[in-house]
Amino acid sequence: MTVAIVDYGSGNLRSAHKAFERAAAETGYAGAIEVTADPARVAAADRIVLPGVGAFADCLHGLQALPGMMEVLETAVTGQGRPFLGICVGLQLLASRGLEHGSWPGFGWIPGEVAALAPDDSSLKIPHMGWNDLAFETDHPLLQGLHPGDHAYFVHSYHLVPADPSAVHATVDYGGPVTAIVARGNVAGTQFHPEKSQATGRRLIVNFLRWAP
Repeated sequence: MTVAIVDYGSGNLRSAHKAFERAAAETGYAGAIEVTADPARVAAADRIVLPGVGAFADCLHGLQALPGMMEVLETAVTGQGRPFLGICVGLQLLASRGLEHGSWPGFGWIPGEVAALAPDDSSLKIPHMGWNDLAFETDHPLLQGLHPGDHAYFVHSYHLVPADPSAVHATVDYGGPVTAIVARGNVAGTQFHPEKSQATGRRLIVNFLRWAP
């Protein structure tokens, strides 16, 4: 068994890799945790993680610059049902389109738009940066062992607004509800950085390694 963390020139790869290795040791996950830019390695993986830092279009173009990677992700995730976790912009790419500095096509795996944060309190700064308390909308398996008020670390100016609100499994309040965790079928994503979110992030990663959608 292998977890492939996709390396396309964006994301906190070192910290994500270490966080997944620690969670694997904790849960007894026997597989390898590898960072790879090789579509063949991603195609062979049992679980796929897509990190992302920066602008939507930059991350999209980084993926598109890896020959065959977009096709491999589509086949493995939507065709073969491999468990998938997107982190930060890796979550945003799941949408139908992103509206950061233009309009850019996303994967369309969780239909909706990635829109700018618009807090109703003008004193709240953009980007939303720092710790915030999670509120849970469901009892999804990825949330096992997590509790209302558990906090996670965010750095972002945009968030996914799904066409189907039931895809949102956790939010935070930042001058209004902000999408924190989405999931649909075998696809999930966190707007926060689990690799920087201490106990909350570790718990979610452990749940992802055990998840059997």
